[in-house]
Amino acid sequence: MHNTAHITSVPEIPVAAPRIRGRETLIRAGAALWRVQDRDGRLLGHLRHLEHPLGVRFRAERLHLPTGRFLQVGEFWCADEAVASLRA
Repeated sequence: MHNTAHITSVPEIPVAAPRIRGRETLIRAGAALWRVQDRDGRLLGHLRHLEHPLGVRFRAERLHLPTGRFLQVGEFWCADEAVASLRA
């Protein structure tokens, strides 16, 4: 008897959290996604790690509650800059 099960996807390997110098905290939300919280624990948005042909990019995102979708704030070469964009 042959096993007919097929692998349909490869499990994601978690990316190490970037070091940030600000006062925020990163909380893992996915293999390449973190929640960005301020000192009071308030959610500021999300930071997503992206592979790019020239290196790693970081996307700052906010959850749009009415649609349940992430809205892009911007893409940055530096995690600190992406997190700073969420402070505004």
